[in-house]
Amino acid sequence: MTERILVTGGAGYIGANIAAALIRRPGTDVIVVDDFSSGDWRNLIHVDCEVRALDCDDPALLDEIAAGGFSAIFHEAAITDTTVMDQRLMIEANTNAFASLLAASHASGTRVVYASSAGTYGNSPAPNRVGEGEEPENIYGFSKLAMDRVARRWYDRHSAPVIGLRYFNVYGPGEAHKNERAGNKTASMMLQLYEQVKAGKKPRLFKYGEQKRDFVYIRDVIGANLAALDAPRSGVCNVGSGQARSFNDIVAVLEQCLERPLEIDYFDNPFSFYQMHTEADLSATQELLGWRPEWTLERGMGEYIALLERGHRGPVETT
Repeated sequence: MTERILVTGGAGYIGANIAAALIRRPGTDVIVVDDFSSGDWRNLIHVDCEVRALDCDDPALLDEIAAGGFSAIFHEAAITDTTVMDQRLMIEANTNAFASLLAASHASGTRVVYASSAGTYGNSPAPNRVGEGEEPENIYGFSKLAMDRVARRWYDRHSAPVIGLRYFNVYGPGEAHKNERAGNKTASMMLQLYEQVKAGKKPRLFKYGEQKRDFVYIRDVIGANLAALDAPRSGVCNVGSGQARSFNDIVAVLEQCLERPLEIDYFDNPFSFYQMHTEADLSATQELLGWRPEWTLERGMGEYIALLERGHRGPVETT
């Protein structure tokens, strides 16, 4: 019997990688929905799935969900640009649409795995634990926290598990389109710094590159999403590496990958809401998903830079 799995935001970075992994599961048919405001068709060239240009809360799609048209939903659709300050737009696109999707999925008993964010923690002290220090610094982080709160209200009455995954700083193949769109420099620092160096420029970091983030490779993010298909109950959990690394560390690893010394250009940080240190506590993740990350920064960047050097720009190749 064929499973039909819906991926909203499936032309985007993480959505396309999830779709690419799902089509390799036996007996799985993938339906991608995307409004193509930030997703890119090139991410789906080698992903044999049905593609629909729709908003994720399109009434016809919600009716199809409510009628049991899908066996599971991966909800990745969202405004992910943290520099967007339009509060109403962010809440409508992220939180309201998610609430509508949850109501429809409850009618059919359809499992929902959705993208939350480490932005929910703001600058709270690390390590970041679910239920603690949830003080976002911008409207994006708040919209994701609001999604988690909407989901929590469904836990006891939703007819299937609802699992939220708080992504930390994701990097890896499939994000190239983020750097190619004018004014949308939301790609990982790995890609931004790599492209600066390849253009003959110095890698640029906010002074003095000592800010720390939990960088998680896309293969681990895919693994966490697939594990959520078997989660026994609803909940929200972190998806990260469990280790904080500095931006200077990224440049050091990039030097190793490219086998050349790099001189850093440090400049002032213009963002008052910038997260200075994120680090995922994975205890709740292991309990809910039975999952732990496998890719270190060195290993992940090693594969990623090698793929970029070969001109690979689509989702990661999985078996």
